[in-house]
Amino acid sequence: MNKVGHIASIWHYPVKGMAGSMMSEAEVDERGIEGDRLWAVRDVQRQEIQSCKFRPQLLQCRASYASPDMTVVNITFPSGERLQCGDSEANELISTLVGHPSELRHLEPASNEAFYRRYKQGDEHWLDELKNTFAREPGEPLPDLDNLPQEMQEYVSQLGTFFLVSPLHILTTASLKHMHSLNPEADWHVERFRPNIVIETEPGITGLAEQDWVGSTLRIGSTEIQCHDTAPRCGAVVRKQQGIEEDRSILRSIVSKADQNLGIYGNNVIAGSIRVGDAVYLV
Repeated sequence: MNKVGHIASIWHYPVKGMAGSMMSEAEVDERGIEGDRLWAVRDVQRQEIQSCKFRPQLLQCRASYASPDMTVVNITFPSGERLQCGDSEANELISTLVGHPSELRHLEPASNEAFYRRYKQGDEHWLDELKNTFAREPGEPLPDLDNLPQEMQEYVSQLGTFFLVSPLHILTTASLKHMHSLNPEADWHVERFRPNIVIETEPGITGLAEQDWVGSTLRIGSTEIQCHDTAPRCGAVVRKQQGIEEDRSILRSIVSKADQNLGIYGNNVIAGSIRVGDAVYLV
């Protein structure tokens, strides 16, 4: 085992697509960080779960749990107004914000496949919509979206979850420092990238460190996390959030200097607890 750093911060996002909140410690299992993405916004007309890819205005809202048992979620809107998930007025404010009739919905069982199904208006329309969310400029490459697994073509998330690819997203300070050195005028605020675990890397670890970990396992506290793929970035990283201004140069730098990727995806293979300050080992 090789120590690669320690946990700098832990994040969960109670509502898919909205800003989240930091935690000092968390339980981790096959569903990822406890309390992460248990709610989502559903487009009423399309009958489809939405993300900040398609509804970037959601990033201007912040969701947090109002109680330790994580049964009540508060949403702070751009106006400063705070309402609870399940409140009809919250649905009205979200509908106005994103410009489409919408409702907040809790996770449904995996057996309710219709709840997770993509809206498709023709065979190619949905794919063109997806490609557009990556906000590429002429000549810039896209991830390989033409050969998505069949399940990703049919559903907006893994059945029984609100995760598209993986329940864990990991980012290192080495990567953020590296990208800042390439584009020092940009605001590389960590919340732009919506990580679950931010790792403060050991001195001497530089560059896009976590991309070298793909295929390996991280041991943190009593848990183990399999690093399985890099994270291609879409237009959401440039969008305005509470306290963060729009910055299109962020995505230009990631596409041209980091092969489109920043951070990695992970799957928990041993459930347990993690805390800020816990050492991180590469197995």
